Amino acid sequence: MQHAVGAPLPPPHQPGHGPAAGWSPAGQHPGHPGPAPAPGFAGAPVPPGVPPAQAPQHQVPPQHASAHQPHHAPVPPTPDTTGHVQLPPGGPVAMPSPTPAAGTPDPTATTLAVLLIGPAGAGKTSVAKYWADHRRVPTAHISLDDVREWVRSGFADPQSGWNDHSEAQYRLARRTCGFAARNFLANGISCILDDAVFPDRPVVGLGGWKRHVGPGLLPVVLLPGLEIVLERNAERSGNRRLTDEEVARIHGRMAGWYGSGLPIVDNSQLDVPATARVLDDVLARSIASPPQW
Repeated sequence: MQHAVGAPLPPPHQPGHGPAAGWSPAGQHPGHPGPAPAPGFAGAPVPPGVPPAQAPQHQVPPQHASAHQPHHAPVPPTPDTTGHVQLPPGGPVAMPSPTPAAGTPDPTATTLAVLLIGPAGAGKTSVAKYWADHRRVPTAHISLDDVREWVRSGFADPQSGWNDHSEAQYRLARRTCGFAARNFLANGISCILDDAVFPDRPVVGLGGWKRHVGPGLLPVVLLPGLEIVLERNAERSGNRRLTDEEVARIHGRMAGWYGSGLPIVDNSQLDVPATARVLDDVLARSIASPPQW
């Protein structure tokens, strides 16, 4: 059999004849001498005039050639700085414990899971981003609306009518946010989530968040006046902007949070930095005396 490239294969080993030693490509290609054997090894040419008995003998194997060769210690492998990093799994988030030091707990230096509740236009996303940006400990902002809009084809927009598809995507987004929050918290990163949770739907609203994140989730309600909410909603665009009637209806349902026991912040006259400072004060009280929900 011919081979298109490379040297020809050595002849097959014949039983009883030992290994096929001495085979050389040069023997298969006359006129093309193969490489000369290394001096001192079997097969090297004998110098003229030297009797066969005085021909150079096979050298000592390299491992026994010299006892004075320098010994090089094995080089340790370079640590793999980009390998797999083990991460703690995210379990249910427990209630943060106040520091044993006297005084009011400092929420800016505590790992927390916060749920910011409010109607469309309450300023949840703006306050959550600002609060996360100015924390003294690593903090992530998880927006329910952003996660909902991960769905591109087949997005169930509630503006087109509330149905089983839109509710299913809301529930899926909440569960995804809760999964992310637990994993962030398990790895020392605080979280603030925002959602328009209705007080008259505790199973899929606040109760759902408690199941997805854990009992340590601290809910806070942002509830400015209706006129403020309408003004902020008018500045929105796309599917984030609702009709005035829808905004008024949502705001009216959010009034049910009064008397619920959850902390409520009326940020009608507060800008974003001021609201974030009030949020820290509310969280300090929540850590010292967790709300019942």
